[in-house]
Amino acid sequence: MSALHDLSVAQLATQLRAKEISAVEAAQHYLKRMASHESLGAFLSTNEEVTLAQARAADARIAAGEQSPLLGVPIAHKDIFVTKDFPTTAGSKMLQGYRSPFDATVVGQLAGSGMVTLGKLNCDEFAMGSSNENSAYKPVANPWDATRIPGGSSGGSAAAVAARITPAATGTDTGGSIRQPAAFCGITGIKPTYGRASRYGMVAFASSLDQAGPMARTAQDCALLLSAMCGPDLDRDSTSLDMPAEDFSRSLNDSLKGLRIGVPKEFFGEGLSADVRAATDAALKEYERLGATLVTISLPRTELSIPVYYIIAPAEASSNLSRFDGVKFGHRSSTPAAPKSKIS
Repeated sequence: MSALHDLSVAQLATQLRAKEISAVEAAQHYLKRMASHESLGAFLSTNEEVTLAQARAADARIAAGEQSPLLGVPIAHKDIFVTKDFPTTAGSKMLQGYRSPFDATVVGQLAGSGMVTLGKLNCDEFAMGSSNENSAYKPVANPWDATRIPGGSSGGSAAAVAARITPAATGTDTGGSIRQPAAFCGITGIKPTYGRASRYGMVAFASSLDQAGPMARTAQDCALLLSAMCGPDLDRDSTSLDMPAEDFSRSLNDSLKGLRIGVPKEFFGEGLSADVRAATDAALKEYERLGATLVTISLPRTELSIPVYYIIAPAEASSNLSRFDGVKFGHRSSTPAAPKSKIS
């Protein structure tokens, strides 16, 4: 029989619905694992009282016969989402001690589905980084090799899932901040189409690029999480798409026959490492085996994508981060030396 922490989100949810394990037992198990993996640096804050209260509420819903697909499953949130029951720092000392009066929409939707929050996860400061060495509090180690980075900026999320100290996590992706750490830590992560998941309550880095997404061990787990995270939030997020929520797990086992997959030739040029090329080629062959048709396409000016990103993202970050001036948000002090203490 598999250890509880080796179960996927889908497997754990099935056992919870069957009452083979309680939400409280699951939460306590992960809280203990969290305490034994502190050296990883994945978590920034926890609140055991809140976590167990949420677990008891989930157990009550299960006892009442509710069959929600995520009910009672633990999750941890990247510390870029505001939460009323946990401090929010965005990995920065500028927000040290900040308590939000409300939950981010994504956090609220997952809570509404019955998920139990374990705590807040470390990230590069204001989600600006790709190694999770840039958190103002502590770096995050890769659980497979502590001498290596987990990727970023959602490095705490990826490391926590890979180390089995949470079965699921939220992340955000601006220029790879879900996908890259998921790859570095050997898990699954998805950046949804911009606007599918609400940005309300997500500390902004580059507003035209930021998007929330799920991180877990399998595609099935991410599909379940994405179904709960996505949906219109038109009254609170001006970039939210007016598209109804959907069950992304419904089509997971559909045939790929007839599907055409474009393969940009520019992605296979100079600088691509041999092992990444081999893994990509193996995946493409698997798609063909499953019935998909591969079509070579061209994306002209691909070489300009990174330079363009580094024009847009820092410009938007400069605008967004100017609000942390100590007037409405951020640290405020009359002591002249205080600002130095807030620099990472």
